[in-house]
Amino acid sequence: MSKTVRYILIGLLFFVLVAIRGFQDELFYDPYLSFFENDYLYIDNPRREVAKLTIFTSLRFLMNTLASLGILYLFFRDRSIIKFSLIIYMISFVVLIIPFMYFVINPKQEDYYLFFNLRRFLIQPILLIILLPAFYYHKLKR
Repeated sequence: MSKTVRYILIGLLFFVLVAIRGFQDELFYDPYLSFFENDYLYIDNPRREVAKLTIFTSLRFLMNTLASLGILYLFFRDRSIIKFSLIIYMISFVVLIIPFMYFVINPKQEDYYLFFNLRRFLIQPILLIILLPAFYYHKLKR
């Protein structure tokens, strides 16, 4: 695969990540999108369907993960990096979804800020932002 094709595919996958974020209101059930846009520290928790919210949050995490793994593969072309990244993503999902569900089921106003930041790791491609420079640095040091 030529460099030009790789760069175009990487660009398209970044566009997919942007589209996931841009169309989040239409694609996903998430009452917390508008909740956290407002002054959430002073208002009540929104009404929500826990199962539906968990499924859509998991779907969004999966979509971000697939696009991120594609970017990592095209950038480094190393299957060991993809295998390691997949393990990181799976462990991260399990570690993050448990407290996410706890905060959704047991909302407390004093926990909103922690929940807001925890939720970010599930719905945004933050792991890609961490892994891409880490693997690049590791590759330079080899």
